[in-house]
Amino acid sequence: MLWPLSEPDGKQRVAAFFDVDGTLLRVQSGTLYIGYLRRRGLMDLSDVVRIYWAYVTYRLGILNIRSLSSVTSRWLRGRLESEVAEHCRDWYESEVRHYFRPHVVEKVREHQRAGHVVALLTGGTRYLNDLIAAELGIEHVVASQLEVVDGRFTGRAILPLCYGEGKLVHARRFAEEQGLRLEDSYFYTDSITDLSVLERVAFPRPVAPDPRLRMEARQRGWPVIEGSERGSRRAA
Repeated sequence: MLWPLSEPDGKQRVAAFFDVDGTLLRVQSGTLYIGYLRRRGLMDLSDVVRIYWAYVTYRLGILNIRSLSSVTSRWLRGRLESEVAEHCRDWYESEVRHYFRPHVVEKVREHQRAGHVVALLTGGTRYLNDLIAAELGIEHVVASQLEVVDGRFTGRAILPLCYGEGKLVHARRFAEEQGLRLEDSYFYTDSITDLSVLERVAFPRPVAPDPRLRMEARQRGWPVIEGSERGSRRAA
């Protein structure tokens, strides 16, 4: 069910935040990217195994997000930012843009028509998410950042990562910069790891939620936007 937009009382500006992996996209972009690099000979098998294993243990709750970030960032150490950005453009055009959830893209459009401040709020980096934002006409991207010195990645991430409690830190900072309040805003996400932000906004909107978030939404009476495999296509 696509729930209609609600408006807070008063004339305050309203923000609509959208997570990307599993929300705007029906896939996890990180695993797609590893496959893309491997097929093009840009990542050797040992790197693939190490990063996939880090991702699996992270999903099982054995490894934390900072450890996962450390493993993946090591692969980037010393690489030119411009080359990685070019890989991301090709990857986006050839693979990623086919995985939009059309009904969630339509929610983006609804908020844009309503004059809301629309932003991507994602644990990913800007190398992919700036491309998504450009295609959807979204002005703002709030994302994790990687350290770059003299045009090359150092292998370190800039903390806090835009993940878990760190995502709340980034959302609050963005809201302050834009003269907004999270308490008047929307947030669309699929993941229980975003609970700290969902609890702060006026209109939490779980999208195809993972089992723990689905249970939380049921207990709190949050409306759920279900996923759909039908009609997956590029953003219109």
